[in-house]
Amino acid sequence: MKDALSQTSMTLRDIAREAGVSLATVDRVLHGRPGVRPDTVRRVKEAIERHAFRPHAAAAELARGRARRFAFVMPAGPNLFMQQIQAQLGEMASWLSARRLSVETITTDVFSPEILASTLERLHGAFDGVAVVALDHPAVRAALDDLVDAGAKVVTLVSDVPTARRHHYVGIDNIAAGRTAGALVGRLVGTRPGKIAIVAGSQNLRDHAERIFGFTQVLSAEFGGLEILPVVEGRDEDERSEHLTMRLLDAHPDVVGLYNVGAGTAGVAKALTDAGRDGRIVFVGHDVTAVTRRLLLRGVMDAVISQNPGHEARAAVRVLRALTRGEPILSEQEKIRIDIVMRDNLP
Repeated sequence: MKDALSQTSMTLRDIAREAGVSLATVDRVLHGRPGVRPDTVRRVKEAIERHAFRPHAAAAELARGRARRFAFVMPAGPNLFMQQIQAQLGEMASWLSARRLSVETITTDVFSPEILASTLERLHGAFDGVAVVALDHPAVRAALDDLVDAGAKVVTLVSDVPTARRHHYVGIDNIAAGRTAGALVGRLVGTRPGKIAIVAGSQNLRDHAERIFGFTQVLSAEFGGLEILPVVEGRDEDERSEHLTMRLLDAHPDVVGLYNVGAGTAGVAKALTDAGRDGRIVFVGHDVTAVTRRLLLRGVMDAVISQNPGHEARAAVRVLRALTRGEPILSEQEKIRIDIVMRDNLP
């Protein structure tokens, strides 16, 4: 019984400790590499034999446990939801260190395909895995494929590029999120006739394009009395989104509903408030942040389609770790849920 327990509970570190050597020395002995004194080799092998230790399993353990570097390529600028993901990565520092993982956050202009592709190209050979909030553009797809060819494991985060050879996508079903927003706007507007405005960051971001598709699909099919206005793109910037929303409101006094697809929510809300139309226009957006929380409490926003930034950060790291270790991905664990948050159920 003692031998069986010893065999199953011993680790490489235990063998190294018992033989009085480093973990690297045990690795050299296991692989028959030169540079180890005969007496040291003997001590390591005796410790292995004494505990019926399995060298092949030990070698695999050592390979899986080597230090790995991950990069998270995130949007530059004041996107509060993206900042929440970055903050969650910071809170994982102890967990990452215990597993010999390090994460470096790289911010860039994800709205520019040339800049984003150039950023990705600079990562070749520097990281074992890359998570990226990606623009669906030929230059970016090519840069993602080149990263994969260079040996990196690539995960798209929040916004997918499914035609690239990325290994996995971590994020919500954005078409379903858009459909949810459409159903909310349509039902909250009720029987009032009028127009629906849509403010997006960029339709080249697949998450935004898919949300718009789902949103317009529901409104067109189920709320035919509402006219959907052409999408305007605020690049997730507050000032730009405010200016575009104000122009929409001036040009269309019969707007009864507004869907903000990405960030820039503070700017959209300011335009509604300055125009005296907050509370009169149904306003639905995304993500629970300090800004959307205040807007929900004030009644400026009616509902928020929420996804958990902590879950996304942890899922992306766990998926990259599994990919680099050749382990299966637990799909149910990594599935990101869509929540509807209103003033009365604010978390």
